[in-house]
Amino acid sequence: MKSLRKNTPPIVDSFGRLHNNLRIGVTDRCNIRCTYCMPEKVTFLPRNALLTFEEIHRFVSILAAHGVDRLRLTGGEPLVRKGLSVLIAKLKSIAGIEDIALTTNGILLRDQALELKKAGLDRLNISLDTLDRERFKEVSRRDELPRVLDGIDAAVEAGFEKIRLNTVSVAGVTEDEIIPLARFARDKRLELRFIEFMPLDADENWRSSSVLSGEEVRRIISDAVAPLVVADRINRSQPARDYNYVDGNGTIGFIDPVSQPFCSDCNRMRITSEGKFRNCLFSTVEWDIRELLRNGSSDEKILERVRECVGQKKAAHGIDSEHFERPGKAMYQIGG
Repeated sequence: MKSLRKNTPPIVDSFGRLHNNLRIGVTDRCNIRCTYCMPEKVTFLPRNALLTFEEIHRFVSILAAHGVDRLRLTGGEPLVRKGLSVLIAKLKSIAGIEDIALTTNGILLRDQALELKKAGLDRLNISLDTLDRERFKEVSRRDELPRVLDGIDAAVEAGFEKIRLNTVSVAGVTEDEIIPLARFARDKRLELRFIEFMPLDADENWRSSSVLSGEEVRRIISDAVAPLVVADRINRSQPARDYNYVDGNGTIGFIDPVSQPFCSDCNRMRITSEGKFRNCLFSTVEWDIRELLRNGSSDEKILERVRECVGQKKAAHGIDSEHFERPGKAMYQIGG
């Protein structure tokens, strides 16, 4: 991370965790309806409730002056927000911002990949839970797998060097997808990440028994594709634990928030598309930033609210605790 400007203390919580990573939800809208994220029928926010590009730019500028240097744009599906490349270019111009990533389902990438690259987007995470068209329809409630695969190709053609494929692992649903996805990623020379199913689905079907652990996925891949060895951990705040294939053909990551929480190294903050600030993906409390942005509040007042929020961050999300309380919002409303 770049050194901070003089007299600009970083954003640190009560446990000493430095926060330099901001997730930005740019919309709650999406063009599919994945069962682990959204209901089939949903009422989206009115457009005037969303933060404008100018408001996002101002907010990021305030935080960048205090050490935030990594951004991730999420949704919903961020590519349904018109002019997203314009926002990326604006954010890329902010002093101190070193890395901008985007999480997408890939459906609209064919038309947008090149302009996103030109705007300054550094990295792409593309959701891909299956290579089977019928299973894709079952999980996403839409028949869009061909466009997702074409979007992945478009991202490669546009020159993105850092492309990850994100796969949500659900017990009893996705076991048969593990080996085909691992081989697909190896063939494409793309990094694959398996993410444990989390209690953020709108239909509230999550149960601990529905979690397909990263350990089990690793075992399946090591037995059927190629043995895996733990990779050196360069950045401890990275949520994934990376493994390399022993034959040198690729890297695979595992994000295991349920079976192996990584809260002790968390450096992430989130702002939803409607301008609610969150100190944890599983927080049940939000701090209103949109209100301050729209009522003429000073940068100092906005930063004060950010520090208040981060200062109340808990030591851990507590999914594995009997006292765990689900957030009132689903993943698409928070922004992954």
